[in-house]
Amino acid sequence: MKFFAILTLIFLISCSAPKKDDIDKKVDNLLSQMTLEEKIGQLCCPIGFNLDDESYHRLMDTLPCGGFWAVLRADPWSQKTVETGPDARESALIFNKMQRYAVENTRLGIPIYFAEECPHGLMAVGATVYPTGLGLAATWDEDLLYKVGDNIGKEAANRGAKYAFGPVLDIARDPRWSRVEEGFGEDPYLSGTLGSAVIRGMQNHLAATVKHFAAYGIPEGGHNGAAAQTGPHYLMSDYLANFETAVKNGAKSIMTSYNAIDGIPCSSNSYLLKDVLRKQWGFNGIVFSDLGSIWALHSTHRTAENQLDATAQAINAGVDIDLGASNYGAYLKDAVEQGMVPMKNVDDAVRRILRFKYEIGLFDNPYIPVPDKNDVVKTHGRASQQALETAQKSIVLLKNNGILPLYGNGQRSVSTIAVIGPNADNMYNELGDYTAPQYSDDIVTVLEGIRNRANPGTKIVYAKGCSIRDTHDADFKSAIDAAKSADVTILVVGGSSARDFKTSYESTGAAVVNDHISDMDSGEGYDRVSIELSGLQEDLIKEIAKLHKQLIIIYIEGRPLFKNIAEEVADALLTAFYPGEQGGNAIADVLFGNYNPAGRLPISQPRDTGQIPVYYSQPKPHDYVECASTPLFCFGYGMSYTHFEYNNLIVNKLNNVLEVSFDVKNIGDYDGDEVVQLYLRDEYATITPAEKLLKGFKRVYIQKSDTQHITLTIPTANLEPGEFTIMVGASSDDIRLKEKIVI
Repeated sequence: MKFFAILTLIFLISCSAPKKDDIDKKVDNLLSQMTLEEKIGQLCCPIGFNLDDESYHRLMDTLPCGGFWAVLRADPWSQKTVETGPDARESALIFNKMQRYAVENTRLGIPIYFAEECPHGLMAVGATVYPTGLGLAATWDEDLLYKVGDNIGKEAANRGAKYAFGPVLDIARDPRWSRVEEGFGEDPYLSGTLGSAVIRGMQNHLAATVKHFAAYGIPEGGHNGAAAQTGPHYLMSDYLANFETAVKNGAKSIMTSYNAIDGIPCSSNSYLLKDVLRKQWGFNGIVFSDLGSIWALHSTHRTAENQLDATAQAINAGVDIDLGASNYGAYLKDAVEQGMVPMKNVDDAVRRILRFKYEIGLFDNPYIPVPDKNDVVKTHGRASQQALETAQKSIVLLKNNGILPLYGNGQRSVSTIAVIGPNADNMYNELGDYTAPQYSDDIVTVLEGIRNRANPGTKIVYAKGCSIRDTHDADFKSAIDAAKSADVTILVVGGSSARDFKTSYESTGAAVVNDHISDMDSGEGYDRVSIELSGLQEDLIKEIAKLHKQLIIIYIEGRPLFKNIAEEVADALLTAFYPGEQGGNAIADVLFGNYNPAGRLPISQPRDTGQIPVYYSQPKPHDYVECASTPLFCFGYGMSYTHFEYNNLIVNKLNNVLEVSFDVKNIGDYDGDEVVQLYLRDEYATITPAEKLLKGFKRVYIQKSDTQHITLTIPTANLEPGEFTIMVGASSDDIRLKEKIVI
C-alpha cells in the first residue's frame, strides 16, 4: 500500500507542477515557424518613450520586436514632465494598446514585454522614490530591502513591466565616478547580500535585471565607462562575487557594462558571459546589452572594424538582447547571412527569450488590468511609510558631541532653529539620478520635515545661503542673520543628481557636462576630478562656524564628499546620501529623537582625493606626508544615541561552516538598533590576503538594558587550510571581539 501511495503522490505532483518539457516544446515549435527577421526582432529592445502609434506600427510590421525599454520613463532626457508623463492608468492603457497590436497584427502574434528602470523605485510618474543605492545599502537591513524590492516590483508590474532594470551591484571604490550613488558600496559581500534581497522581492512580480556586468565601478580616473584594470583573481573575488551571489539567488537577467576589463569590452567578452556566467554559475536567464554598448565596440573601444563586426562580436559572446536595437536590428541579418554569426547563436538567444515569455504566462495572459484611479499603483499610505522607514534606517550619524537628539528625553528646549543650505529645501536634490518628475505633495524636504516634526511654538527660519555649484547667487548675509537669530543651526549641504530640462544628454541618456550650471554634480555622466564640496559650500560652512553657535551639518550626497572641515566644526554631522521622497521627515525624526539612527557607511569616506582608492579590505599602507592613510570614516561606521557592549564570543567549527555567537547588550539610555558585523582575516594565503573581509552582519533592535544573543555563520568550503582571525564589532575599524582559529 505504501508503494502505491508514493506512486499516487508522484502522479499528483507531476500533474499539478508546470512542466518544463511542455514549455520547451512550445518554444521549439514557435521557433521553427520564425523567419530570420522575426528571430532578430525578439533580440531587439528599442527605446519606447518616443514612439507614437504610427512609428510603432511601422516598426512592428517590418521587425516585430521582442519588447520595448523606457516606454513609461519620464525625465528631462525623455522630455516627459510630471504633467505629460504617463500616470498609472495611462501606463496600463499604453501597455495594453501596444500589446494588442503585437498579438493581433503580427504574423505569429508573439507578445511584447516592457523593461523599465527601477534602481531605487520605478522611474515613472507617481511611483515611490526610495533612497538611492548607497542609502539602501546604509540600512544594512536585508529583510527591509526584500520588502522594498517587493514593492518596487509590484509597482512596475502593475504598469506592465516584465523586466526591472535594477538593482545596481557595481562595486565602487572611486567616489569621483558619477554613478557611485546607484550601487551598494565598496564590498562584494554587503552588495551581494542586500542586492539579492532586493532581487528576491522584485521577482515576486517580474524579472530583475542586475547591472552592470562587470567591474564598471572602478574606472580609470573615475571616468564613467573607462577601462577597469584588475587581474583575474581580484576580478573574481572583488568585482564578480556579488554578481555570483545574485545569480545563485535567482536573478533572471543581467546587463553588460560599458567598460573594458584588461582591454576586452564587457559586451564582447565571451569569457565573462559564457565561461563564467553560464558555465561556472549556471545562469540560464537573459543577457541585455546596456544602451549603445554594442555600438561602442566600434565607436569607442575600437575592437570592431565596423558595426557589422561589433554586432557579430556581441551575439557570439553571449549578448541576447540589444538594448536600443541599433545593432541587431540593422546588422544582425547581414552578419548571419555572411557567416559571421552561426544560426545556433541566434536560436539560443531567441529560445531564452521565448521561454521567459512562456514561463511568466505572457502568451496566455498578455494584458494587464487597467486601474480605475491614477494613483492605484502607488498605495500612498503603505508605500510612503515604507519609504520613510527605509530613509530613517539609511541615515548615518558620523559625529555627535551630545547635541542630538534635540528633544532628547525632553531635556532640551529649542525656541528657534535656523535651517540653511542649498539642500535644505530642494526636493529634487534629495531624490538622486534615475528619478521621474514628482508631484511636490509626495516629496518632503528637510525644511518641511523639520517643520512637520518640531514642537509647536518652535520658530523655524530658513535661508538658502548658496547653490550647489553656481557661485553667482550666493546670499551669505541672509544665512548668517538666520543663524545668529537661532539657538541651533541645521546646515544642509552636499551634492545633487537632479537633471533639468536645460541639460544636454548623450544618446545613452547620460548627462553632458556643459556651460549650463545646474545643481547637478553627480549622476550618470557627471564625474568629478575631486570630491570637494562644489561651489561656495565650504565657504558657507566656515562662515556659519565663525558664529560659534550650536551647529548640525547634514550631507545629502550621491558620493562621499569631503567632510574634513564639517567634522571639525560641527557639533553633529550626518549623511543621508539621497534619502528619497520621505527624506525630510526621516532626517527630522533623527534630529528630534523620534528615531535612533543606526545607518552604517557602505563605502569609506576619504580624507583626500589623493587617497583614492581607499577601502577597508586593502592591505594597510603607510601614512602619506600630508595626511593619514586611513579614511576619515571607515566602512561600516555609524553612531547611535545609545551604546552597546559585546561579550562572550564563541566560535564552533561545524560541517562546512563556522558558527560565531556572541552577546550584545544595550548599555545606554535609548532603545535602538545595532548593526553587528563579522569579519574574517586570513593570516597567510597563497595569494596576498585582504586585511579583513566582511562575512556576516545583522541589524538588531535592542531595548535599553537588554541583551541579544547573536549567531552568524561563515561557510568554510572556499577557505584554504590555515590560521584565521574571527572578528566581531561595530565597524571595520571597531572590533570588539576576536579569536584565532585553525581550519
